[in-house]
Amino acid sequence: MTRNRFVAALSALLSAPSLALTGLWKALPPIKGFKITAGEGRKHGHITLRGVNVNVIDVKISGSDTDGGLAVFEQTSLSPGRGTPLHVHPAQDEVFYVLEGTYYFQVGDEKHTLKAGDSIFLPRKVPHAWTQVAERGKMIVMLQPAGKLEDFFVSLAGMDHEPSKEELGKLFANNEMQVVGPPLKLD
Repeated sequence: MTRNRFVAALSALLSAPSLALTGLWKALPPIKGFKITAGEGRKHGHITLRGVNVNVIDVKISGSDTDGGLAVFEQTSLSPGRGTPLHVHPAQDEVFYVLEGTYYFQVGDEKHTLKAGDSIFLPRKVPHAWTQVAERGKMIVMLQPAGKLEDFFVSLAGMDHEPSKEELGKLFANNEMQVVGPPLKLD
């Protein structure tokens, strides 16, 4: 190899990481704030669930807004006595903040009643479930990283029928969650 060709090849090799990073940087979401109006969802409008409950989800911050780093939902609960099956998020931590109503939560082996103003942290890999106690309620739900819960909500809302237990289990699995037990019953 001649010296000129060697220098040209070395120069191209050294500039490749710079070019790759430039392309990656352009692929990331823009860094720009946004406002979400009360009573509205940023994406998807109001997502009305089927199966687990008939609650309404508004996406306030989508995982696509944060490059998968965070997702925030507002949930209006319309299903007293119903909630999620005992399940696990292997890669997401979850935080619930109760705005209205009362909920009953299980985190691992511990059970807690939450009322307006209370919050609870659900660590990744720890089985958890919740059930709505009050006639009506509202919570803010935050996931970090975002994971695929938003996709789960959209898929559940898009079904044209009430999903069977098997369909629900498959939907959980397809969206990075594992059902490990039945819904939490009120004591």
